[in-house]
Amino acid sequence: MAGFNFNTAAELFPAAIRKKKRAGFAYRRFGTAAEAVLFAIEQLPPDSLNGAYLQVDEARFDQSGIRSLYESSDFPLPRRPREDASAEEATAAEPAKT
Repeated sequence: MAGFNFNTAAELFPAAIRKKKRAGFAYRRFGTAAEAVLFAIEQLPPDSLNGAYLQVDEARFDQSGIRSLYESSDFPLPRRPREDASAEEATAAEPAKT
């Protein structure tokens, strides 16, 4: 994400159809876009993220855009280890049985 400033304030909005009932989360404002992205990917249940959007200045990011920001090499915060990656590493670390 060349040119994206992760230090800019950001707003995370729930899906419009979920605003009234069981949204999973309410509107939240974050000091940095990086904090908002981390919250959206690591703390929201996937169904709550579906239809939600992140607004940073005049730019809006849907679920796939938020995930792209999270997976970007420019993302400044530590990411939670992926569960599937840790399982693969554990399997690779086991000695071969003969």
